[in-house]
Amino acid sequence: MAEIVYPPVIAAARTLFRVLDYRFHLEGTEHVPRTGGAVLVSNHISYLDFIFAGFAALPARRLVRFMAKQDVFDHRVSGPLMRGMKHIPVDRGAGAGSYATALRMLKAGEVVGVFAEATISRSFTVKEIKNGAIRMAQATNTPIIPVALWGSQRLWTKGRPKALTQRHVPITIIVGEPMHPKRGEDVDKHTTDLHERLTALVDRAQRTYPEIPPGVWWQPAHLGGTAPTPEEAAAMDAAEAEARAKRQAGAGDL
Repeated sequence: MAEIVYPPVIAAARTLFRVLDYRFHLEGTEHVPRTGGAVLVSNHISYLDFIFAGFAALPARRLVRFMAKQDVFDHRVSGPLMRGMKHIPVDRGAGAGSYATALRMLKAGEVVGVFAEATISRSFTVKEIKNGAIRMAQATNTPIIPVALWGSQRLWTKGRPKALTQRHVPITIIVGEPMHPKRGEDVDKHTTDLHERLTALVDRAQRTYPEIPPGVWWQPAHLGGTAPTPEEAAAMDAAEAEARAKRQAGAGDL
């Protein structure tokens, strides 16, 4: 089926990034297979990560179908675009359908994008990850492609105002070597391995990032920034989840 929406969206993004003079640094893009299914797994630090993680696959001339929460598809502007690009809606209350869709796409030779942390990391370190990406790769005999993003948090992240017109922002995208988990192998072991690989890639991206002023909010605490520590971020996430649950319970009482 012809791609009507995805190529124009990519072209528009590239034009905007040239105007804003984003300074891209890409490594390891040769690890993205040029044919066949693959599960691309990225860290998650920004609401724009699906754009930049997708860029990792462009040198291989691949389009990534990202798994994203249902709310994005329900939005009147982003919804039609997400559906037109054939991304995969995820209803957290009924995840079996999105999982089945992802398997079907992988078997058809598509690249499926997954943010295995599920939510944005406020600490800008790699949070605990879910095992769904490993299970999908095992079920379809496809490789896992780990990707580290850095710099996108400066543009739009959780708890910070948007800075979408900020110019000259360096964006680092590092693609790691593929993993090949096989059916029947230990899922937890592979999940731990994936977490370690993502953490190492993100750490390299952070430590080689250019122009880091001291004490900036977008740098992790362990590297001298003022971002929340992982423990502080976990407490903030828990408080947010509790508040959301209360709102939903209150709405149900109406």
